[in-house]
Amino acid sequence: MAEQPLPATAREWHLKARPNGWPVASDAELVEAPVRAPEPGELVVRNAYLSVDPYMRGRMNDVKSYVPPFQLDRPMDGGAVGYVVASAAEGFEVGDAVLHGQGWREYATLRAAHAVKVDGAKVPLSYYLGVLGMPGLTAYAGLLAVGALQPGETVFVSGAAGAVGSLVGQIAKLKGAGRVVGSAGSAAKVATLLDEYGFDAAFNYKDAPVAEQLAAAAPEGIDVYFDNVGGDHLEAAIGALKVRGRAVLCGAIAQYNETGAPVGPRNLALAIGKRLRLEGMLVNDHQGLQAEFTEEVAGWLADGRLGYRETVVEGVEHTMDAFVGLLRGENTGKMVVKLA
Repeated sequence: MAEQPLPATAREWHLKARPNGWPVASDAELVEAPVRAPEPGELVVRNAYLSVDPYMRGRMNDVKSYVPPFQLDRPMDGGAVGYVVASAAEGFEVGDAVLHGQGWREYATLRAAHAVKVDGAKVPLSYYLGVLGMPGLTAYAGLLAVGALQPGETVFVSGAAGAVGSLVGQIAKLKGAGRVVGSAGSAAKVATLLDEYGFDAAFNYKDAPVAEQLAAAAPEGIDVYFDNVGGDHLEAAIGALKVRGRAVLCGAIAQYNETGAPVGPRNLALAIGKRLRLEGMLVNDHQGLQAEFTEEVAGWLADGRLGYRETVVEGVEHTMDAFVGLLRGENTGKMVVKLA
């Protein structure tokens, strides 16, 4: 495929102010920026889908963390998939579909070493931002490597209708879990967990205290807790975990926009007598599982044993809306932005 003329400019999102609590429209701005032609070893990619993820909220704060904060008046970044429109790198041709880390923009000029070719013919391209991407590997590695799930065990997943949680519950069932319980934020999401994803029990955490609903759904306790929420969910899980139970600390979305001191579990002392293991996880620590994960999950998708949903917001101009919607729980499954 012949190279196409590059546009002189394209749109990208810049962080303009650090949010105090919930992000608002004035915290970011969509600006026109030059599209730079590739230098040797580089590609220009026209993005087709952008990822918005909970961890990006932390990057809006000027604090030291496992990933550097976004810089003010500079483009934000994140997962994206798109098509090569200009290449000065060996092994990449115009038309190749690639996964890379320069999202929040229409066009990206990047080192070829930072792009990975993907097959957009076998599955929708957006799947590489979700079930076959970072959220999928997070679910797979978190449950199996960190949580050390064993057949017959009972698993509780918070935020279970989201990109990671929905996969954790299904993978648990595929790997022989005896019972899988999930929490979600609406009756419709609870129905999805039960009817589409095969959870054994699910509840709306807004209906009653989490601890009460979890005790009813798993009266004999739980062996593994996959935490996407933190707060009252983590406290309830500590109370429900059996002796030598494991908690995979993946996310704490309930606390990301708090302006006061975060609320921690008040029953942490139970971890001593129960000999619990509470372990934080970062997906980048588990890249060694990438090949195994891709092969197994692709097989489950192909034979219909793994269900997957996306919430798609159209237009780069709505990326910030999609991100705030994600933080408010407006998505079922992975939230992505589709570009024109």
